[in-house]
Amino acid sequence: MNRFLIYSFILCVSLCSCSHTDRLARSNQTLPDRITTSSSRLALKQFDRLEYPSIDKGEDVAEHLGFTSSYNHQLLLPNWVAYELTAEETQGNSKGKESFSWDPKLSGRQANREDYKNDQQWDKGHMAPKADMKWSTQAYEESFYLSNICPQNHTLNARDWLTLENLARRMATKYGKVYIICGPIVTTNQYGTLGESEITIPDMFFKALLVPKDQSYSSIAFVMQNSPDHHDLSEYAMTVDSLERLINKDLFHLLNNKIEKIIESQITFSDWGLSRPKNNE
Repeated sequence: MNRFLIYSFILCVSLCSCSHTDRLARSNQTLPDRITTSSSRLALKQFDRLEYPSIDKGEDVAEHLGFTSSYNHQLLLPNWVAYELTAEETQGNSKGKESFSWDPKLSGRQANREDYKNDQQWDKGHMAPKADMKWSTQAYEESFYLSNICPQNHTLNARDWLTLENLARRMATKYGKVYIICGPIVTTNQYGTLGESEITIPDMFFKALLVPKDQSYSSIAFVMQNSPDHHDLSEYAMTVDSLERLINKDLFHLLNNKIEKIIESQITFSDWGLSRPKNNE
């Protein structure tokens, strides 16, 4: 390692706060700003980042302090956003500037905040919510990068999606941590595009959760239409396996294969404080 890299490493460490040192260290020391080749999976395995899905060759992935985003420069949406939330982090009260802006770690075309201007139907919907990033001013401010934002129906954003975000925080408190991956789903593109940049408006949104439990793990996934429709959370629920087939992506792929096969094929609703839906067989 040359002297410049050594000095850069020392500088990164010295700028980090004492709290959350593990997260800061893994963010600044080894992983590249952009993950664009399958060889990067070796780095991911080194850190055992269970929130990560499989990463395809060519994906433009930017890692930030509180979340990681894979960005689609054609749709102007994140493909997915992944992060870990701990019980300690749910108690954070830090805030910062709430300025929606381009992601500086991405190159290529991105959405503009002006595309959302004066639109009453579509919110600038956070995938990794700002409320989950209050453990750090930097993490809070970075959550406003447009690589973490999708056009989201206002009622959905303020109601059922918010209820799901609150569930994730409760699970982080209950189990010590929760691994989260979420994002938009585009199928028929029934809602068209938004703004001069023509951001694709998603048809649906997904969120998958994983928690450590009894020397193993428990998982659940949810899919919500990008509409004002209201349902109980359990009615949105599905197995992670079912979600993977829907979005054609291997989620939580750094789990041991035998464990992954078992936990992603079933839901234990009681683990999540939910009742089994009446229409669930």
